[in-house]
Amino acid sequence: MIGSIAPAARRTALAALAAFVVLGLTAAALPGDPAAAGIGDRLYPDLGNAGYDVFNYDISFDYQGNDRPLDAVTRIDALAEDTLTRFDLDFARGTVRSVTVNGRPAQYAAEREELVVTPEVPVRSGEALHITVAHTSDPRASDDGGWVRTPDGLAMANQADAAHRVFPCSDHPSDKARFAFHVTAPKDLTVVANGLPESEVHHGAVTTWTYRTSHLMATELAQVSIGRSEILRRRGPHGLPLRDVIGAGDKEREDLGKRLAMTSGQIDWMERQVGPYPFETYGILSVDTTTGFELETQTLSLFERRVLLAPEADAAPVMVHELAHQWFGDSVAPAAWSDLWLNEGHATWYQWLYAAEKYGLKLDELARTVYRLDRQIRDAGGPPAAPLPPGKDGKLGIFRPNVYVSAALALYALRTEIGSAAFQRLERAWVTRHRDGNASTRDFIALASQTSKRDLSGFLEAWLYGKDTPPMPGHSDWKSDGPAKTVKAKPVKAKPVEAKSAKARKHA
Repeated sequence: MIGSIAPAARRTALAALAAFVVLGLTAAALPGDPAAAGIGDRLYPDLGNAGYDVFNYDISFDYQGNDRPLDAVTRIDALAEDTLTRFDLDFARGTVRSVTVNGRPAQYAAEREELVVTPEVPVRSGEALHITVAHTSDPRASDDGGWVRTPDGLAMANQADAAHRVFPCSDHPSDKARFAFHVTAPKDLTVVANGLPESEVHHGAVTTWTYRTSHLMATELAQVSIGRSEILRRRGPHGLPLRDVIGAGDKEREDLGKRLAMTSGQIDWMERQVGPYPFETYGILSVDTTTGFELETQTLSLFERRVLLAPEADAAPVMVHELAHQWFGDSVAPAAWSDLWLNEGHATWYQWLYAAEKYGLKLDELARTVYRLDRQIRDAGGPPAAPLPPGKDGKLGIFRPNVYVSAALALYALRTEIGSAAFQRLERAWVTRHRDGNASTRDFIALASQTSKRDLSGFLEAWLYGKDTPPMPGHSDWKSDGPAKTVKAKPVKAKPVEAKSAKARKHA
């Protein structure tokens, strides 16, 4: 995700980055324990669920207007990892009508933002777990994520903890799965979702659209767009199908089309940096509303229309930021939310690099500016790989400058330390080794050491976990401003126990 920087931060030299930055798992409770809400992520302890591993979601929505709850059915295929006499699903903002487990009616109860399910027959460890939940999905309260209401329909913005406000799920990026969406809407509307279209079936006044992903996906990256839309189709590198979604009859269709036509060249540029694009399709969903952020929903990035229509030198690097996430954050998802810097730091780094190559950004000057401010950023948000938990700044509070610019600065330091050739080998190895899986900060440190043939643990731990900004290799004259006094960084969006859970390891 990439978003706007708060006014206080703009008053510092960090404002120079605005055009380019605008943008641990702990032991889980036992499945039958009434307190077992979540897998114990350090930043979002209630997210995810112990005792089972999801492989597939099959979700049906019946849309009748963005001011009414959608009728929905969520089907989940999973594998029991413990004997389950009861288990949780993350779910809020909807009414549950029925639950079945392996074809039998199950008892259920809502507890906070959890749906607690008691199957009629316990599910043994190693057995298949098929869950069907008939429910509603309410888009009317969308100020904290989930459905985003647009002038003519809906879109999704589920990062970081909002997918369960749309559908029942195991809402943690360590539990990736494949998805299918079946959306029924009035025939004058267009539906687009993650993955590729499978069917479009007309039933009188309505049409049912089906989309299916070819790759595993975290729940936070789900996307469904419903509205009066036009789909622009083209081919990208190696024949990759591209599709962008804009408003039907948009008065600035030509300008939008020119901007979106840049995507193919940007994919080619990213492939030269890190290797083949990891998914079956890509595109941009333009929404005519103000969200305050852009979002890397898998294969279909969410963008505010106004950002796409900004001057090219401002818009294009932001487009690359969300595109880079398809490798860093989507294909290779974080093992825990403390690993968020792996997503945002890499996306910001390639955003900077693209702006430097295409639009004359002085990379060393930018890095020096960030270096001067880095200690203040760390004081306000924590080190890149040990961000402070969300507080009064809301559940999206972890999306602070530390996981963007401080993390990108750490990558700049690493490239300076080991050289650009070794750095590129590391980046390519990272997205290849962990494709369709999850990975942690410790995994990155280990691979960096392996790739460079030297122990980088001390170097990277200082940059990623240190309170103070380490010396910049090759730039002994660079100075940090020191501890912050009155400047406080605010969220720019919307782990460090690094050990992987069984879920994090399942597809690595």
